[in-house]
Amino acid sequence: MLKDARKIIWVDTTLRDGEQTAGVVFAHEEKLRIAKLLDMVGVDQLEAGIPVMGEEEVRTMKAIVKLGLKASIMAWNRAVIKDIAKSISCGVDAVAISIATSDLHIQHKLRSTREKVLEQMVKSVEFAKKEGMYVSVNAEDASRTDFDFLVKFGTLAKQAGADRLRFCDTIGKLDPFTTYERVKKLKEKLDMDIEMHTHNDFGMATANALAGIRAGATHVGVTVNGLGERAGNAALEEVAMALKHIEGQDPGLKTEMFRELCEYVARASGRTLPAWKAVVGTNMFAHESGIHADGALKHPETYEVFNPAEVGLERRIVVGKHSGTATIVNKLAEYGYQINKEDAQELLKKVRATAVSLKRSLTDKELLFLYHDWNAERIELGAS
Repeated sequence: MLKDARKIIWVDTTLRDGEQTAGVVFAHEEKLRIAKLLDMVGVDQLEAGIPVMGEEEVRTMKAIVKLGLKASIMAWNRAVIKDIAKSISCGVDAVAISIATSDLHIQHKLRSTREKVLEQMVKSVEFAKKEGMYVSVNAEDASRTDFDFLVKFGTLAKQAGADRLRFCDTIGKLDPFTTYERVKKLKEKLDMDIEMHTHNDFGMATANALAGIRAGATHVGVTVNGLGERAGNAALEEVAMALKHIEGQDPGLKTEMFRELCEYVARASGRTLPAWKAVVGTNMFAHESGIHADGALKHPETYEVFNPAEVGLERRIVVGKHSGTATIVNKLAEYGYQINKEDAQELLKKVRATAVSLKRSLTDKELLFLYHDWNAERIELGAS
């Protein structure tokens, strides 16, 4: 658990990195709606786009700024003066200045040198600070950057006026153990705020974000539903609920809005929100297995890690192949039908056979049909 009660600053990049998901494009009105929802949830800073991309992006950025949200509005930039100037013209109060720091990226992507990277970064930060901007310096591919060079990069960034360093695990290469050690060591060397920006290529974005927070990171970059390049980023809803229930810290967010937020972003991004999605999927609180359903009915905490209402969901008891008699009794009772355990056991045989035949669970209406047919057969047999 976290040893202190420091406030974690939420930096949501759904509108920037999330939209960089292959095949995802948010319409103007969708971006405004997402921005409003994120602000209502309580996100501290919205990385809302990349103004240098063109006038449509500029129009949307300006419109988001004009919404008058409580959240800080940040624009993403290369370490290029004209990019930053374009962002400032949109009226944002913060800029992210991004440049690669690993030798692999410096040599093969930038075709540059460490010295030139440092010079370019410092000039960009100094320009932005003179214009009154809050500045996040993004160390792209930080997880594969020589540690001493990363320290030098952060030190010079701070001296130039940067407010924080974004530690980018750009290709999701880290594991939580390495993340913790590296960020802890970096925090000891740098007297500045550190933001975790983790990717999910190996399915560890959320774990790595939490490891970085435990190591001393003050900010965490997230996206709704974990949208983002390739396998995506750390998911806002996952990091927040893990922070609350694993680390024991109040995330300071209206988590009861998570399901609504995630559903809207899923629709806007043209992506299905899977039933098995961690934290907000409908199966999170759906119980079919007889043992699980019986336990959840008797005491929810036996099989539920938190109350479904915390994220805007409800508990569902599902009738299917793996159901037990307790499910049959309770589900029929919801519709005013009383049945004892012996009769429920008989009806359960028909339920399981039907579920296998259909290759799915049964709807409540299908259960009622089976019950009425089974009951009619009993009455007929009794009469004969």
